[in-house]
Amino acid sequence: MIQLSDHFTYSKLLRFTFPSIVMMVFTSIYGVVDGIFVSNFVGKTAFAAVNLIYPLLMILSSIGFMFGTGGGALIGKTLGERRPEKANQIFSLIIYVSFLCGIVLSVLGLLFVRPIAQLLGAEGQLLADSVLYARVFLIGMPAGLLQFEFQSLFATANKPKLGLYFTVAAGLTNMALDALFVGAFHWGLVGAAAATVLSQCVGGIFPLFYFARENGSLLRLVKTHFDGRALLQTCSNGFSELLNNISMSIVSILYNFQLLKYAGEDGIAAYGVLMYVNFVFISMFIGYVVGTAPIISYHYGAQNHAELHGLLKKSIVILGITSFAMFVSAELLAKPLASIFVSYDAALLDMTLRAFLIYSFSFLFSGLGIMGSSFFTALNNGMVSALLSFLRTVVFQVTAVLVFPIFLQLDGIWLSIVFAECAAMIATFVTLIVKRKKYHY
Repeated sequence: MIQLSDHFTYSKLLRFTFPSIVMMVFTSIYGVVDGIFVSNFVGKTAFAAVNLIYPLLMILSSIGFMFGTGGGALIGKTLGERRPEKANQIFSLIIYVSFLCGIVLSVLGLLFVRPIAQLLGAEGQLLADSVLYARVFLIGMPAGLLQFEFQSLFATANKPKLGLYFTVAAGLTNMALDALFVGAFHWGLVGAAAATVLSQCVGGIFPLFYFARENGSLLRLVKTHFDGRALLQTCSNGFSELLNNISMSIVSILYNFQLLKYAGEDGIAAYGVLMYVNFVFISMFIGYVVGTAPIISYHYGAQNHAELHGLLKKSIVILGITSFAMFVSAELLAKPLASIFVSYDAALLDMTLRAFLIYSFSFLFSGLGIMGSSFFTALNNGMVSALLSFLRTVVFQVTAVLVFPIFLQLDGIWLSIVFAECAAMIATFVTLIVKRKKYHY
């Protein structure tokens, strides 16, 4: 069995991170299935509505990413310092607090979703569909936050395979219920959202029963006390992931505004297809950095500088090769992937295909940009991690999506993400060089 304290070769690193990679890919795939069923069984207006309101739902859900990645970094460091009791107390506190946060966010979301959807530019049927989908989705917010957290914390608990099993179970639940609720029963957006909520219960609530009892992992739920310092450290560590997800959602909202201006409702639908496919591709990078984060945190806590150096070097090589493979795959599979969603509309298919062929160049750079932020989160440096996330998702993307369309019209919107990911990769390398002496990697 691979332990966090081991020396990691390429083979061992890939074997340890493989469950996290598959877990994230599977999570993204069952999200894609939602889009396929909505687009093909409910229509492109409903599909556009889901993609219009989804950034708001992701802003709320990003709290789960913050607690999961930030807490995982602190817990991993604490385990590396040989303090397992303290690690369990921090783990338990994070779970309890995040569940309460989920309830609060659910209530606030239900109260304010309609005016927010109107601010996003929705009106008529687009507004009605957006609000309908969001209200059902928000009911499951507490379970959704926990599901996002456990995707990181199972790896920290040294049980990445078990995390994968829960994710697969949640994904199969979502796919089966999509087919039943949307395809067979024709419940439309209510069915799609209900399928997602029930699958989140599988991925977020069921793991509580595992951690609540004696188990073979490094962590379990115990009686704890309020520890403001640990929560602050968790939030500080995970702030970059919170900022990254919020920023990405805000950028998506900005993209939707620009697309409504240059291409109308079809532009939002085409962008939705890109985002669904992007979720699958990017999830491989996210799965890898989620899997490596507890290893990095552990060896940082243990002051094993040689292993840190090896982990960084191997990660750059692995992600570089994977990035090129993803770019080639995206170019070759652009038409069949676009056809899965919008083959029923020739004009929309043509727009989506052209967007896909431009957008796919971003995969050459995105892996290393994602790694940079995660690497510093694992080192418990939330400020640097947040800065890299802010540059990648706000400064570079916002600037590009506002400026490029002025000169290149619709193509400028698709090209802006390519520029942003390339700039983020450069910023990552510069930061790694500047901070090398401090962390001895």
